[in-house]
This record gives sequence, C-alpha cells and structure tokens, in this order.
Amino acid sequence: MSGTEVVGDQLVGAFQNPGLLLGIPLALAGAVFMSLGAQYQHRGVEKVELMSGADGAMGLSIDQIKRLLTRPSWLLGTLMLALAVICQLAALVQAPLIVVQPLGAIALVITTLLNARISGHTPTRQSITAIACCVGGIFLFVFFAAIFATEQEITERQLFVILAVLLVVIIILGGFWLILRHRMRALFYVIGAGILYGFVATLAKVVIKRVQAGDFEWVTVVCVIALLAAAAVGAYFVQTAYSSGPPDLVIAGLTVVDPLIAVLIGMVVLGEASAAPWWVLIIFAVAGAIAVWGVVGLARFHPQVLSESQDLGIPRGSDETSGGDTSTSADPQRSTGSENPQ
Repeated sequence: MSGTEVVGDQLVGAFQNPGLLLGIPLALAGAVFMSLGAQYQHRGVEKVELMSGADGAMGLSIDQIKRLLTRPSWLLGTLMLALAVICQLAALVQAPLIVVQPLGAIALVITTLLNARISGHTPTRQSITAIACCVGGIFLFVFFAAIFATEQEITERQLFVILAVLLVVIIILGGFWLILRHRMRALFYVIGAGILYGFVATLAKVVIKRVQAGDFEWVTVVCVIALLAAAAVGAYFVQTAYSSGPPDLVIAGLTVVDPLIAVLIGMVVLGEASAAPWWVLIIFAVAGAIAVWGVVGLARFHPQVLSESQDLGIPRGSDETSGGDTSTSADPQRSTGSENPQ
C-alpha cells in the first residue's frame, strides 16, 4: 500500500474518532482564551512597570509581583488563561497529547492581530513570514499527528523518566537565570516557559489518565507537585517575558516550544507515535524545524522588538542618521503604548 493510501485510510479513521472530534474544538477554544489572556496580562505588566519605575526585563521583583495582583487587567488575563487551561485539560481527556498541544498555535494569529491594533506596530513582511512558519509548521505536524497518534498505557517507569528529566531542566534553567539573568531577554524566558509548560501538559495528561484508571497513589501525588512547581516557574518566566517583549512573541514561543516539548515526550517516552511510519517521523522533524525557525525569526524581526529593544544586534535605519542613539525614539513609543486607553 502506498503512502497516500495509508494517509487516506488513517484520515477516514481519525474523523470517525469521537475523542478527536471533541478534543480538537476544545483545544481551539483554549487557544482563543490564551491569546486574550496574554494580551491582558501583558498590559498589566506594562502598567506595573510604569507605576514602579523599574524595568522587569531581568526578572520581576517581589514588589512588582504584588502590584500585579491588584491590576484588573492582569487579573482578567489570568482568568482568561485559567479558562484556556480548563479547555486544554478537557481536550487532553479526549485526544492524544501530540494532537492537542500543537493546536494552541492559532493563538499566535489572534494575539498578533490584537497586539497590532492596540500597540500600533503593524506587522512587517518579515514578521508575517515568521508567523506563517510558526503556524504552518505546527499545523503540518498536527495533521499527521491526528492521523497516526495512538494513546498508550503509561507505566511508572515512564513517569520516573519524565520527572527526572524535568528536575534536570529546572536545575539548568535556574542556573542560567541566576548567573546570566542580567543578559537574558524575552527569548530566553519564552523558551524556558515553553519547555516547562510542555512538561506541565505532559504531567497533566499523566495525572488525568491515572485518575481515570483509579491509580491515585504516591507517584501521582509526586506528579501533581512537579506539575505545580513547573507551572509556577513557567508563569514567572512568562510575566518576565511580557516586560521585555510583545505578547505575540511570547505566545509564539509558548505555542511552538510548549507543544514541541510535549510532543517529544509523547513520542519518545510515552510512545504515542509508535504506529507512525518512518517518513511521517521525517515530516514531524521538518515541521518542527520550520516552526522553531519562525519563532527565532519573529524574535529578530518583530516591529515592536526592533523599536523597543536596544540589545538586539540588528541594523536600524535610524542608527545611521542619528549616530546610533535610538534611546530617545524607543522610550516614547513604549510610554505611548503603555498609556494607550485601548
């Protein structure tokens, strides 16, 4: 049987799966809530920075975190993200991990349109190309994942592997943050949060499956604790990323890095891609590379990043005419965007 015939037969079977038919719309609803929540939280972080008079790009202070808890816009964004998590968990109950997680990429398109309207930074051709690579790579991955993904029973050995890798990841990210946080910018925090949220999604799937099977024992409790710890550190990274980058850059990293990590765990550790032929695995790798390239491209060419960040080594036209002094042109834009009543 040829590859085309295999895909056709598997596609017919996928659309007959009630779990996929319910899980995919739930994941898309979660993506909408995620984009709205990101926009409101970003607005709250900007206002807190303005009120405190301190830049949170190197990490939010305790005082700034306390101020966030009193900002209506940030609290509304948190509520939206909570709804996104509920939709995502409901989708994970119905469909395989490697199908549900990548669908969050639709949030990138919504967030980009919202941020362009609010901040006044119209997307450029290069940033649009980067966004298209993010979304296109993810949806190419989802298409084949929906066809070939199969759920497997999760063993305790697999759980220990996931928990051990998560511990190593937290130690590495924490070490980088402690030593190099004065040099870190939005891309580090976005990638770090995406990696941690990938583990959060995987552990959430594990806990759901074990609760459904009635196996709520000490190993499951450890998974819940690890899930909460990874979610807390990831949330801190996300809020710090908002202070040093636009919301659609943050969403781009989360909706690409998060699913790629979750998918790697689902494929390598949980065996959800065990039924996929070799050529599908190549498509997975190519699609993931395209999506990651899109995130890096958006971090370099996003118009808001170019106008606000002075740490990116990118030539700007204004540098040649003003002798390289762009600080006076960046700060007013930032203040104007923060005080915009919209």
